[in-house]
Amino acid sequence: QVQLVESGGGLVQAGGSLRLSCVASGRTFSSYAMGWFRQAPGKEREFVAAISWSGNSIYGADSVKGRFTISRDNAKNTVYLQMNSLKPEDTAVYYCAARSGGASRRREYDYWGQGTQVTVSS
Repeated sequence: QVQLVESGGGLVQAGGSLRLSCVASGRTFSSYAMGWFRQAPGKEREFVAAISWSGNSIYGADSVKGRFTISRDNAKNTVYLQMNSLKPEDTAVYYCAARSGGASRRREYDYWGQGTQVTVSS
């Protein structure tokens, strides 16, 4: 069992930055691929970024490429999402997720956090 807790969300002006963190419980964090997803009101949950257990494979949605960076620190059981040049359309609840096996753009993750709200004002 893996429990995930996100933090770092908040209110920021367009063009600003935030760094989200997701801390995982359990001793096997380093064996899980991690992903970030987001869900805006009235919309489906969508893929943002994913990283393999080793950090060697990274994927990002086209909408965030060049602005968002996913990284992980296995010693701290933590995955990060650095978000720069934020836009109002980035406003959503952001969720981290963990899955055994490789990183995936699909919502086929085994464990999910409770989410953290990111609001970008224009």
